[in-house]
Amino acid sequence: EVQLVESGGGLVQAGGSLRLSCAASGFTFDDYAIGWFRQAPGKEREGVSSISATDGSTYYADSVKGRFTISSDNAKNTVYLQMNSLKLEDAAVYYCAASRTGSGDRRRAAAYEYWGQGTQVTVSS
Repeated sequence: EVQLVESGGGLVQAGGSLRLSCAASGFTFDDYAIGWFRQAPGKEREGVSSISATDGSTYYADSVKGRFTISSDNAKNTVYLQMNSLKLEDAAVYYCAASRTGSGDRRRAAAYEYWGQGTQVTVSS
């Protein structure tokens, strides 16, 4: 059974940090890219960052460049998203998702076949 389990969300003040984790199981981790998406109330799901477990290549949305860092521990089948200098507009439900290498544009949700349940990130002023 494929599982993607997010953790690490919570309430943080603007300017603070959180680290999200995505633990994957049930598929060959090294053959996939893991992406982080977020969705705020009333807004479309947005691609935040992704990393290829195959070659380590990364992607960041312009809105998070320089503040967020994605990393992968292939031995643990886990991807992390370190979020620093959080802003009010970063508040959303964050989802991790898995995309088989070569399945398409990793910036887009359509490329991902497996999804986690999401973790809430709340940023207070």
